[in-house]
Amino acid sequence: MAAMTGAHRLDDSQRNLTKSLARLSTGSRIVDPQDDAAGLAVSSRFTAQISRNSAAMNNLANAVSYSQTQDGFMQKMSTALDRMGELTVLAQDITKTDTDRSNYSVEFSQLQNYISDIGTKSFNSVPLFSSAGNEVTIDSDANTFTMNAVDINSTTAATGLARAFDATTSAIYTTTSASSALSNIQTAIQNLADMRANIGANIQRLNVTHNQVGLLNEKLAETNSRILDTDVAEETTEYARFNILVQSGTAMLTQANLLTQAALQLIT
Repeated sequence: MAAMTGAHRLDDSQRNLTKSLARLSTGSRIVDPQDDAAGLAVSSRFTAQISRNSAAMNNLANAVSYSQTQDGFMQKMSTALDRMGELTVLAQDITKTDTDRSNYSVEFSQLQNYISDIGTKSFNSVPLFSSAGNEVTIDSDANTFTMNAVDINSTTAATGLARAFDATTSAIYTTTSASSALSNIQTAIQNLADMRANIGANIQRLNVTHNQVGLLNEKLAETNSRILDTDVAEETTEYARFNILVQSGTAMLTQANLLTQAALQLIT
């Protein structure tokens, strides 16, 4: 009976030693589901949410790049519009002839074509200057927010730039047409400034949301670590304890087995 009891205790110590070794080698406190069934379920949800948040952060970062590309093109448009405004004023010089104005018109038309071409640009086949604002995923539940729309192709004078590069409404062949073109250019410059402000607001919102999701992921990871990860200091102590128990249990089992020999000696 002493040997059977010793063997049972030794088996328990051996299992605990093996479990402790597994926790130290894997870094996980939950090696098997039965170690902490509820904790494993919670950890699985946290892990899944962290993965989805990471995907949302990628979406937000890509949206920032998209918006920065929009603003980069708009900086070039701003330079073009400034020069177009300068040309409209030069074309109204009374000392210039219509031939001179025609020469100005050549450059003016090229700048019109340049701005018109920018309106067709895309980012990974997604139009940069569409009429509708794009929706961006902002969290692990795939909630979205709609970015401010940027539509340079709109023919509405109060919101678009199309009038600035429309040859039928903006031309500088005469002083009268140059004066009208200047009005359109001035409106376009203001509209462009408004659009860049919208893009700046989009980028600010995207960056703040990106930081927010990153902070949430950090805290989720901390919580998940407390549930799942091994406390190395504590587990090392447990490993040493179980190691001693296994060694002492083995020694005691040997002693228990020797008791049978003493009984046999009494019989003989």
